[in-house]
Amino acid sequence: MLFNSIDYFVFLLAVILVYYQLPYRHRWILLLATSYYFYMCWNAFYALLIVLTTAIDYFAALRIHDSENPRARNWWLAASMTSNLGLLFSFKYWNFFWGSLGLAADALSLPWQPPYLDVLLPVGISFYTFQTMSYVIDVYRRHIEPERHFGRFALFITFFPQLVAGPIERATTLIPALRTNHDWNWDHLYIGSQKILFGLFKKVVIADRLGIYVDAIYGNVGQHNGTTYLLATYAFAFQIYCDFSGYSDIAVGSAKLLGIDLMENFRQPYLATNIRDFWRRWHISLSTWLRDYLYIPLGGSRISPLRTQVNLMLTMVLGGLWHGASWNFVIWGSLQGVMLIVCHQTIEHRDRLWASLGVPNWLRDAVRMVITFHLCCLSWVFFRAASLSDAMEILGSIAQGEWSPPFLQLATIVYAMMGLVVLLVAEKIQSQRGSGRDWLNERPWAVRWAVWYSLMFMVILTGVQGSGQFIYFQF
Repeated sequence: MLFNSIDYFVFLLAVILVYYQLPYRHRWILLLATSYYFYMCWNAFYALLIVLTTAIDYFAALRIHDSENPRARNWWLAASMTSNLGLLFSFKYWNFFWGSLGLAADALSLPWQPPYLDVLLPVGISFYTFQTMSYVIDVYRRHIEPERHFGRFALFITFFPQLVAGPIERATTLIPALRTNHDWNWDHLYIGSQKILFGLFKKVVIADRLGIYVDAIYGNVGQHNGTTYLLATYAFAFQIYCDFSGYSDIAVGSAKLLGIDLMENFRQPYLATNIRDFWRRWHISLSTWLRDYLYIPLGGSRISPLRTQVNLMLTMVLGGLWHGASWNFVIWGSLQGVMLIVCHQTIEHRDRLWASLGVPNWLRDAVRMVITFHLCCLSWVFFRAASLSDAMEILGSIAQGEWSPPFLQLATIVYAMMGLVVLLVAEKIQSQRGSGRDWLNERPWAVRWAVWYSLMFMVILTGVQGSGQFIYFQF
């Protein structure tokens, strides 16, 4: 059941109507049942994996909290981490690991056939695995008390708005929100509906339109020139942003209709002035997870400069692997790591250089934004390309300056550009005011409704009908 489908909105409306009619003490049952139904619409069998993960981590967290024996606490933590990472490895990384060993064996002329596991990747496994791991780790660190109500803990893992593609919520915020009695509130309806509409606009008007063009180019590498590859790479940069942030907006809006606040996952990332700033704005729930549960435990920046650089690189390489089991994602993560290290090492020198040149702040920031955006686009080539050889051919064609007229799909480009203009205006207002909704609420009522009706008509008239799943479902 996709967020951009009629089925989902019928489902969401039914959940909301029943939710506010039920007594508070029974609402968790409705949300848990509908969350499992939502997931089982994709694959009923794989819901058993979530049940298994939920049971293991529920009991592990209780044993960790109730035990004063360090060895016992460590054992239960290890059991939880092993089960979570073991399932993730088996379904997502098994073939990549053994396939890489098989390639090494071929290179050494060793007669060995690697084992291949022919299974479907469970949708959302990377998201709910990280969410439940953070819960157990927080209990182990004694940052939170364990949730002793099994049903409410199961709901924390499976809450349907953010189950399959985040945001990756923390127990410190989501569990208390699921325990709280939320009465019907017209403001929640207003805010949640706006969020959902803007998310749909990003997805079907911009992302899916750009996706038609990107798929035509990246799906036929070797048949285009450098100009076309460059345009397709720019298009993919906005496609993936609008696709994933659109999903996050719909998730946040859906939860808001139930009175529950989820974290914002994006904050105008292409307005970032350096790569470090970019990762404070892009997929915030993942970047903060990697910071709190990987980078800082490794020592963060509290140790020697060399170790700090190693920690940054390791964090970003593993972050790349989180996205997918291929060498393309390893390289993408490595590029992000290198750029973060260079940024970390040079930012003070660059600030002094800009100051000594007397460059106005607005011009300095504009130049930084352009450079950061293009560095991101460079890495997106490896993220989107079907193989490493495709990525290298695309970059080679761009670098060699094959600047003949590009291949264009005029209608697709025009519709997408119309949407992008609206998006960029909204993002600029939000960056200046902190909230585009607050700015809009200060306008006359006729202006407010004109904006929302215009977005609605753009979704209906220029959006891609029957558009496909969200990109991050595959992660």
